[in-house]
Amino acid sequence: MNPRVNIALATCSLLPDGSDDVQDLIGALAAEGAGAEPVAWDADVDWSRHDLVVIRSTWDYTARRDEFVAWAESLPRVLNPAAIVRWNTDKRYLRDLAAAGVPVVPTLWDPDDIPSEWPEFVVKPAVSIGAGDTARWGPGEEDAARAHLRSLREAGRTAMVQPYLSAVDTVGETALVFLDGEYSHAGRKAQILAAGAGVQGSVRDDPARGQVTASTATEAELELAARALAAVPHGDDLLYARVDMIPGPDGAPMLIELELAEPALYLHHAPGSAKKLAKAIISRVR
Repeated sequence: MNPRVNIALATCSLLPDGSDDVQDLIGALAAEGAGAEPVAWDADVDWSRHDLVVIRSTWDYTARRDEFVAWAESLPRVLNPAAIVRWNTDKRYLRDLAAAGVPVVPTLWDPDDIPSEWPEFVVKPAVSIGAGDTARWGPGEEDAARAHLRSLREAGRTAMVQPYLSAVDTVGETALVFLDGEYSHAGRKAQILAAGAGVQGSVRDDPARGQVTASTATEAELELAARALAAVPHGDDLLYARVDMIPGPDGAPMLIELELAEPALYLHHAPGSAKKLAKAIISRVR
């Protein structure tokens, strides 16, 4: 491999050295003879000096999504592609997947009031990461839930309301990681939203929430992931993907999120996965 190859691993100013995934990937790329460095996405740098920009821990963009998307679209070479970044950084993409027949957790978009059909439900903005500005509401919390919904709408943010699925408390979310179009490994995420906790900050600010352990995907989960990825518009050039799902009322997995922009890939939980991703990156540069 040409040692002059230089990969930028895009991060944010809150994590100037990048996430654990970024550090693992820097080492794996070095082992393959490629240079890589973490660079904050909003830094004043000449991005063209890099052979490729790989978006990783850019976890501060939600208040500046338009700026973030414009940045991605300005880059000479970026993965995942800028068109995917635009589509996937607003959770209204779930409507596209549901329309394509993918089993998605039922969602109300910008409802006028809180739902009466679900005993517990979640209110969150369509542009968010790590459960930021998200809350789980139940009986007796209707006024607070309405205030939460109203605050999102008044701020000009698209609000989502979904049923709170009880399997979150017992099974947790399962995240399937795909690298270069192939299934690599899975992680199990523990409960994130606590009952009665109100609107919560990003899970990334609280390492005790949403802890991840290694898991093994079932055939039903792999099938759901394949259906979701097949429905992604212009999704034939994905370097990485994370498909988050949870058992529905009947036990069958349902999609809760499809993470294609800046997902944690849990490389620590899968020996060899950083090397696999590094090789995929290098193949794209070649």
